[in-house]
Amino acid sequence: MKRFRLSLLLTALFVIVLSGSAFAAEVDIAQVNSDKFGIWTIIPPLVAIALAFITKNVVFSLFLGVFSGVFMLGLNDSNVIGAFFNGFMMLIDKILGSMADSWNAGILLQCLTIGGLIALVSKMGGAKAVAEALAKRAKTPMSAQIITWILGLLVFFDDYANSLIVGPIMRPVTDKMRVSREKLSFIIDATAAPISGIALISTWIGYELSLIKDAYDSVGQTVNAYGVFIQTIPFRFYNILILLFIFFTAIFLKEFGPMYHAEKRARKTGKVLPDGAKPMVSEEATGLEPAHGIKLSVWNAIIPIGVLMVSAFAGFYYNGYMALQEDAAVIVAIKQSPFSFYAIRETFGASDASIVLFQAALIGSIVAMAMGVGKKIFTISEAIETWIQGMKSLVITGVILLLAWSLSSVIKELGTAKFLVSVLSDAMPAFLLPTVIFILGSIISFATGTSYGTMGILMPLAVPLALAINPENSYVVMSAGAVLTGAIFGDHCSPISDTTILSSMGSACDHIEHTRTQMVYSLTVAAITILCGYIPAGLGVPIAIVLPASIAVVGAVVYFFGKSVKDLAIEEAEVEEAV
Repeated sequence: MKRFRLSLLLTALFVIVLSGSAFAAEVDIAQVNSDKFGIWTIIPPLVAIALAFITKNVVFSLFLGVFSGVFMLGLNDSNVIGAFFNGFMMLIDKILGSMADSWNAGILLQCLTIGGLIALVSKMGGAKAVAEALAKRAKTPMSAQIITWILGLLVFFDDYANSLIVGPIMRPVTDKMRVSREKLSFIIDATAAPISGIALISTWIGYELSLIKDAYDSVGQTVNAYGVFIQTIPFRFYNILILLFIFFTAIFLKEFGPMYHAEKRARKTGKVLPDGAKPMVSEEATGLEPAHGIKLSVWNAIIPIGVLMVSAFAGFYYNGYMALQEDAAVIVAIKQSPFSFYAIRETFGASDASIVLFQAALIGSIVAMAMGVGKKIFTISEAIETWIQGMKSLVITGVILLLAWSLSSVIKELGTAKFLVSVLSDAMPAFLLPTVIFILGSIISFATGTSYGTMGILMPLAVPLALAINPENSYVVMSAGAVLTGAIFGDHCSPISDTTILSSMGSACDHIEHTRTQMVYSLTVAAITILCGYIPAGLGVPIAIVLPASIAVVGAVVYFFGKSVKDLAIEEAEVEEAV
């Protein structure tokens, strides 16, 4: 107990000292508010999440969540009436601050621009041509889901790009195969952050490596951060198991929980969305059809989206290279071998994904316009009008993202995460530490809607604690992996997470239905992660046994607890044949 508290105290002090005076002041404010409000600091995320499920109105729920937080902050200097006025003014400041943040602005621009690009591709008939081409291979609900899963794995380099590219391409195919939008959005969401978080080269890698390096530096150990990252991959149970969970549900054609009812509805009635659903993309985008008489060509989609992908890769490299200019040793190594794995890893890790993806989407849009005008599919004025129409359809997504970021800013200032850490952290048996870290990361990430922020909070604490309890390398590595995967699990479940929002948008699914249906699946995989992953591994069972056993359990749960939706499809086919 004493050793635990001492380690926690020393780590906290070390992080504060390293962070500089500006960050220290921010930490003090959060700590003061956390001490002052205590358990009340969880009110804003609780209000937002609870109301989202009750009212099924995300904008209203997020607005009240943010306002409840700024109202609490307004109570610092005023009475209740003054807190209402101060809270409203603070809410405006939070929204403006979220929009002014360069990263957030890049994400908003990338969403709008990719929406415009998808509209152009649809107007040229490219999306329809791709859908028809994939439909020849995706002849069943099973193959449609497998192809979506494979595409999700292929777009491994960034979770935002995954959500925004795979969904619009596969949506017409899965609709035709009577796969519910809820299942499509789950596949997209579960192959976004989970694959990007463990990919050897991605926009996540730089941030994850910096956290690992700083955490080990804080205890006086110099390590190869990339080597430690690779060692954490087998211990990233949730990432691996959720990816395989999708595969098992597709090949067995079995579902359970709310997802079963969604798939049952889609198979029997053909309704890919429930009655009264509010898709995250309006009919302005989903209703775009090519003009009559246009010759459909897959190249009208492959070339613009291919340009987007190539531009993104080139942009990640160039942007990261420019960001590394002050690190002379890395720049020299890159110049000596510019296309080596090391060079790509370092440049991708240092790049600004928000800016790069916006630039890539803009280049792809220009190419799409040039193709459409060159083929006389539309005039330049019509091309711009179509592009703007596609952007307009995603305005609601921008509003939701701004409110979600504002909520994150509010709960950071309130010290919600610090309160959760102080309450949930305590002395424990050594074998339980990775499990507790995973659960703690899940709760903080779910409540705050950010995996990055959660990783930044817990990694400086987890590594020193693990070393203090058990200095064995595999144990420390496992604890670091628990931070990274716990943050992704909580973010995956959270309705206020930007990746969850973007997955709903990419699949044109009702956001609350997406969150509601996938949560049972995420919680199931998380339970297997704990019971069959971190607890046995914490007890010393070799990972070569733990990981295959966990995978087998995931397959068994789907097979034995899932209800078949294959029979529903056969039943519907028989009814149509009889008619």
